[in-house]
Amino acid sequence: MREQFKRMFMVSFIFLSYACDDAGKVQSRCGDNHLDPEEECDGADLGGNSCESLGYYNVSGVLGCTAMCEFDISDCGELVGRVADHTVVPQFELLPQDALVTVVNNLNVYFGHTSHGSQLITGMGMLDPLFDHSQMNLTEEYGDLGTEGDLAWEGLTRSHLGAHPETNVVIWSWCGGQSTNTVDGVQIYLNAMNQLEEEFPDVAFIYMTGHLDGTGDDGLLRENNRQIRDWCLQNGKLLFDFEDIESWDPAGEYYPDGTDACEWCSDWMMENPEACPDCADSCAHSHCFNCYQKGKAFWWLLARIAGWNGVGGA
Repeated sequence: MREQFKRMFMVSFIFLSYACDDAGKVQSRCGDNHLDPEEECDGADLGGNSCESLGYYNVSGVLGCTAMCEFDISDCGELVGRVADHTVVPQFELLPQDALVTVVNNLNVYFGHTSHGSQLITGMGMLDPLFDHSQMNLTEEYGDLGTEGDLAWEGLTRSHLGAHPETNVVIWSWCGGQSTNTVDGVQIYLNAMNQLEEEFPDVAFIYMTGHLDGTGDDGLLRENNRQIRDWCLQNGKLLFDFEDIESWDPAGEYYPDGTDACEWCSDWMMENPEACPDCADSCAHSHCFNCYQKGKAFWWLLARIAGWNGVGGA
């Protein structure tokens, strides 16, 4: 009898020990609306994620969660790059009219720039025979991103967003600040943009690189721009890569030592005189073709933000 009791006691002890061990572990229970480490989401708990934070272009889409506790991205559109560089310029030709109409109807853009940034607007104007950019809800602010930690633009942005809550796209350009900037100065810019994104989650903030200055691949300008580009790629940010568009011709040839004058643009137009319309020398600091390329890239990026899938209709 005593031996039987000892055996029963040992079995009970082992069972309770396993039960305690199991209770001590983190149990993943999909469907309890509590996000566990093994789950992407659980019910309404999306871990603070959204279509936009996951890198999808339908930023107004609703991110869901499946019964298997995986993200339901069916309403998020296409997962694509968020960078407007020289590679997207030819994709302007794919833009259907309804995608441009969607930009006009749904985006309210606040654009801070001085003369270099005006190249984007000049380029869009050159494309007016295809779609009149004056129909856009666009507010232009005179100013730029400064250099070495200048945050005057941030204060102007906050003031504008406070007075115009309908604004849902913000973009600021550099003048010559990236030619003299520092690592810390660039990071101050990146941190300020990121903070604005956190405070205004319904606004798309577009980062930008600075214009070429002829200092080559190893120059300070490109080094500072790489800091912005790398950070944007690592964190899924929207980027208008001003420098990159100036650095490549449509045939894919790279010009590491170019300036904002876009020297290769003149040669290109000599060989391809129908490549772009005349802009009556209105492209600030540069060649008309440089503005034309940037206008196409800007339309492309705005269409993406507005939900265009990059292939067919909006």
